[in-house]
Amino acid sequence: MNTTKYIFVTGGVSSSLGKGIIAASLAKLLQARGYRVTIQKLDPYINVDPGTLNPYEHGECYVTDDGAETDLDLGHYERFLNVSTSQANNVTTGRIYQSVIQKERRGEFLGKTVQVIPHITNEIKERIQLLGNTGDYDIVITEIGGTVGDIESLPYIESVRQLKWELGDDNALVIHLTLVPYLSAAGELKTKPTQHSVKTLMESGIRADILVCRTEHELSDDLKTKLALFCNVKKDAVIQSIDASTIYDVPNMMLREGLDTVTLNKLNLKDAKEPDLDRWNQFLQRHKNPKGKVRIGLIGKYVELQDSYKSILESFIHAGAENEVKVEVVSIHSEHIDTNTIATTLSGLDGILVAPGFGERGIEGKIEAVRYARENNLPFLGICLGMQMAVIEYSRNILGIKDANSTEMSESTQNPVIDLMEDQKSVTNKGGTMRLGAWECELKEGSIVGGVYNSKIIEERHRHRYEYNNDYREQLENAGMAATGINPDTGLVEIVEIPSHPWFVGVQYHPEYKSTVANPHPLFVAFVKAAHEHAKKK
Repeated sequence: MNTTKYIFVTGGVSSSLGKGIIAASLAKLLQARGYRVTIQKLDPYINVDPGTLNPYEHGECYVTDDGAETDLDLGHYERFLNVSTSQANNVTTGRIYQSVIQKERRGEFLGKTVQVIPHITNEIKERIQLLGNTGDYDIVITEIGGTVGDIESLPYIESVRQLKWELGDDNALVIHLTLVPYLSAAGELKTKPTQHSVKTLMESGIRADILVCRTEHELSDDLKTKLALFCNVKKDAVIQSIDASTIYDVPNMMLREGLDTVTLNKLNLKDAKEPDLDRWNQFLQRHKNPKGKVRIGLIGKYVELQDSYKSILESFIHAGAENEVKVEVVSIHSEHIDTNTIATTLSGLDGILVAPGFGERGIEGKIEAVRYARENNLPFLGICLGMQMAVIEYSRNILGIKDANSTEMSESTQNPVIDLMEDQKSVTNKGGTMRLGAWECELKEGSIVGGVYNSKIIEERHRHRYEYNNDYREQLENAGMAATGINPDTGLVEIVEIPSHPWFVGVQYHPEYKSTVANPHPLFVAFVKAAHEHAKKK
C-alpha cells in the first residue's frame, strides 16, 4: 500500500508572494527531519513548457538532468533540497491538454464526450500522484501556479478537491499563502483580502488547513486569532511569513513559526526527529559574515528582470559563501556596451561573466566585454552564448578573421566559427527540440577545468542549438585558445580556455543549473576565488 502524503500549496490575493520559496522551505524542514521529500509545480499556462517563453515574460527557463525545460521554481527546489528534479516535477495546462487530446485521438476514451471533468481533472490527478507512486518519496509537495479565482487554475483546484477527498485528511493537506497588506495611512494590517481569498477557495470546495500570511509587519496575537476565526483554521495553523533579507532565511523562519510541526501533526506523522539544519546554518553563517568582497559584471541582455538570470545569481551566493566573500553582481546590459563606453562601464570589476541568451540583439556588446576581460587579464566565465562569443572574439581579434560569426547571428557569414549543430538542421519546431539535459564531457589534464572539477569525466546540463565549429579548432588552438572539454561521443567542444590568461574559461553548458546550498558549483567557486585574488592584487 502506498503511504505517500501530499501537500498542496495554493496562493491568493496576489501573485509573486513566494509560493515556491515557502514550498521549498517546508520541504527543507521535512527533509531535515528525515523524510524523503520532492516538490512539483503545476503551471496554469497553455504553453507546453516555458522553453519558448521570452525571459522577460517568465524569467529563466530551468533545465533538468533528463532534459525538461521547466519553471524557475524547480531551481529553488533543487537548490534547497539538493535533490534532482525531472520531467515529472513540472506540469503545464498545455501538457495536460496535449496528453488528453492524444488519448482521445487514439480512442482511449471509448467514444465518450471528453470534458474538463472527469478527463482533464483525472489527467491532473495522475500527474500529481506520479512521483508519489514511485515509492521514492514519503511526502510530495505540489505547488499550484497562479492565484485562487483565476479561470486558468480552476481545473487544478477541482483536482486538489477530489484528491483530498480520495486520499483522506491524514494523507493530504492544503496550505494557502496570502497577503496581509499594511495600509500606512491607517497604520494597520488588513485581514480582509485574506478572508476573501479563503472564501474563494472554500467556494471551490476546499478548506485551507494552514494559512501562511506574507506580511511586512509582525502579526499580533489578536490578528492571528481573527484570521483563524474568520478563515476557519486553528490558531496554530496561522503562520506568519515576514519579509526576509535572503530567501535562505525562510526555512529557519518557518521552523520558528512551527510550519513543519503543524504540517506533521495534520498528516498524522508522529515519529519525526528534530530537524538537522547544521549544514544549512553553516552556509548562512558564511553568507552573512563575509571576510571580503568582489565585484563581478554580469553581461546580459535581459538584465532588467532579475529572474532572467536567477540560477546564476543564486550560484554566486553559494560560491561567495564557500569563499567567504560577498559577491556584488553588477548587471550590465550588453546593448549599452561599445568601444566608447566599455572602459568606464567595466572598470572597477574583479571578474566578468558573459551570460547565456538567444538572438543577435546585444551581441557586439558581449564580444567587446570578452575582449576587455581578455586584454585586461580579468577573470572571465562565458556560459553557453557567452562561450560562443569568446570564440568569435578570439577568431576576430587574434586570428584576424574579421567576419567570424555565428550562423545564429549571420546565416551568410563566410566564417561560421559557431554553427548550427548537425542534428538541428532538420528541426522545424522550436519547443523542446534543442540539445537538452545532462551530457558527458571529458576534461583535459592540466587544464583549469581539470583542476576545478578534479575529475576526468563530468556531466553538465545543456540548452543550445549552435556549437563550436571544429573546422576552426586547429587554428584556434595554435593561436592559444585551448579546447579543454570535449563530448566523448560527438567530439563537440564543450569548454575553451586561454592558458596564458590568469583565469579565462568558456563553457557550452549551464553550470548554474547544478549549484545548490549543499554543493556550490565548483566552476563558480573557482571563478569567484580567481576574482577575489584579482581584487586583492588591486
